[in-house]
Amino acid sequence: MSHDAAISGTKPKAGAADATEPGGLSHRQILTIMGGLMIGMFLAALDQTIVSTAIRTIADDLQGYSLQAWVTTAYLITSTIVTPLYGKLSDMYGRKPFFMTAITLFIIGSLLCSTATSMYELAGYRALQGLGAGGLFSLALTIIGDIVPPRERAKYQGYFLAVFGTSSVLGPVLGGLFAGQDSILFITGWRWVFLVNVPIGLIALVVVFKVLDYNQIKGERRRLDWWGALALAIGVVPLLIAAEQGREWGWGDYKTVVCYIIGVVGIAAFISVEKAMGEAAIIPLRVFKNRIFSQGIVISVVIGAVMFGAISILPQYFQVIRGSSPTVAGLQLLPMVVGLMSASILSGQTISRTGRYKIFPMIGVVLITVVTFLMHYVSVATPLWLVMLMAFFLGFGLGNLMQPLTLAMQNVLPAKDMGISTSSATFFRQIGGTLGVAVFFSVLFSAMGPNIKDQIEKAAPSAEFRQGIAQAAASSDPSVAQFGQGLASGNAGASGGVLNDTSIIAKLPGAIAAPIKDGFADSMDLVFLSVSLMSIIALIAVFTWKEVPLRSGSGSQAAAQDLADAKALDAESAPVEVSPAESVVAAVPAADHGRHEADAAGPGRHEVGRAPGADNVPPLGGTDHSGRHEA
Repeated sequence: MSHDAAISGTKPKAGAADATEPGGLSHRQILTIMGGLMIGMFLAALDQTIVSTAIRTIADDLQGYSLQAWVTTAYLITSTIVTPLYGKLSDMYGRKPFFMTAITLFIIGSLLCSTATSMYELAGYRALQGLGAGGLFSLALTIIGDIVPPRERAKYQGYFLAVFGTSSVLGPVLGGLFAGQDSILFITGWRWVFLVNVPIGLIALVVVFKVLDYNQIKGERRRLDWWGALALAIGVVPLLIAAEQGREWGWGDYKTVVCYIIGVVGIAAFISVEKAMGEAAIIPLRVFKNRIFSQGIVISVVIGAVMFGAISILPQYFQVIRGSSPTVAGLQLLPMVVGLMSASILSGQTISRTGRYKIFPMIGVVLITVVTFLMHYVSVATPLWLVMLMAFFLGFGLGNLMQPLTLAMQNVLPAKDMGISTSSATFFRQIGGTLGVAVFFSVLFSAMGPNIKDQIEKAAPSAEFRQGIAQAAASSDPSVAQFGQGLASGNAGASGGVLNDTSIIAKLPGAIAAPIKDGFADSMDLVFLSVSLMSIIALIAVFTWKEVPLRSGSGSQAAAQDLADAKALDAESAPVEVSPAESVVAAVPAADHGRHEADAAGPGRHEVGRAPGADNVPPLGGTDHSGRHEA
């Protein structure tokens, strides 16, 4: 593919002279493009928060509270695996077709999710939805990198933050509202959590089709690395399954061990395939030779685990332990959203003015390490305002990490790798999030059964508890009566039924519900302690991370300059056509060179091996110390 053919995109509109060069867009044109991106990002951000507050109701309705990790993990697995594919393909073929593909897959997946009749079915449909979600965030961030210089990006990130903040506020509220309704228009309330994505997605599809036009420098088209994608799936999926199912199978069970082995073999195969594919690889291995980039990857993995772990666990605390409805639990997450937004705006504006970014990840990682450690002391009796204050500072810490981290990852690699750098940062953050959710939920449910049993055994001797058992056993609600009868028979393990349907806790007498909530709280404390210990890894990585000055040009401008430099280099190194007489000279032994040069060279003729007018270019054959050509 020629360099000239590498420049793609539509012709700039009349009057938009500043759009004639890639990345040289006016403020108005940038805002027009961002309009399409923001709707796509709104779609993905809304889905993250709307499901997190409704998942408990969904799981209870589908009789699978303990299976909810499958639903979250399935979505994260597929969105994680395809993220680098979107980055690589968009580098070669353009961003627009793949951004539209991502939106389409997301719409279809959402529609199917609304028809699920079991948790396993819902997990399958969420996996399809994840195939689209994998491109929404990464491509939106990549396109912004194409058209806006790193230091100027903060001027425009406020629009993204407004969309992200709005969706983060609306998501929990809408999720709680839908989940709290028995039915809406003759459809079960929680199913609207997914149906609401359909009209928004269709609007996004139309808008993106109309506005996403800018000149993009495309990379050389290479064969697709499907074997790498397959090896990546073989490596990642079994490890995630082992992380989620290990608590039931046993960490040393043969099924878990088989998953470990397959995963390790898959990862080894992925590395081997990527090495063989070279520049055609999904993630070219050369990028990991950049120490700053590799260190950023480590930080991304840990931060992803912390972020997704906190977002998944906090709604459980508010609903299960504090007895909040899904709607109220969504509102109780607002302090974390406010913290995230305010930190992102503050860090972005400061980076735009100073060009320095490392201080913000340092502040962020310290905050999340300290806050998650403090949260492991939270109990049923902890004042709600204090928990929400901790959530605010957790969000503030994440806000200081997310934007600067993506910015640094985009800045450290060459502009031609914008898609690879952005998708890689998103990919490894998703890897961390996927592993985090699987591992943290495994820790939660592994500890929950024994902790609840212990708390019930402690409470069993009290008169209030025995009275509560009698009251529950005589209840007109069959589920409560069965629960009470199980405890009355002396089987403390009967309390394990709440793992499949936590809604029963609100129906139980207070004397029975209290030790169950205490058991939940003890289990969540262990999760937050695990998150805090993991954050220490990110803390070390961030404090030893080297800061690189931010580029002053946009990704497309930098890529265009790199392309021009490559063309100039090609012109300088191109072989020079020689005449038959010059060929004779080149074939003569060095000893006779001078005589034949005199015979063959006419007036104005240049020496063999030199391009006309290129006296500073070394002769093709090299030179000895006297300046004569070698034979």
